[in-house]
Amino acid sequence: MAMTDTISNKLREAFTPESLRVIDESHLHEGHAGHRPSGETHFRVYIVSDAFKGKGRVERHRMINALLSAELQGSVHALAIHAQAPGEG
Repeated sequence: MAMTDTISNKLREAFTPESLRVIDESHLHEGHAGHRPSGETHFRVYIVSDAFKGKGRVERHRMINALLSAELQGSVHALAIHAQAPGEG
């Protein structure tokens, strides 16, 4: 299974988002730290979920980072997070 799918599935299961987009940006980081020729190292996440209501940006990021801790300790080098509650924007 592709890492994009793994991340997407975990986020869907944990946060039941209204919207979710996971983008593999590894190709933009060639030659940078953490990049591997096989890719799947740098990702950007856009997620909107009720789970983020009443929580600040840092807490939202911590929630996502905790959920994806195995991936972040493994092959994922960087994760850019854009997490919002419904109606924010």
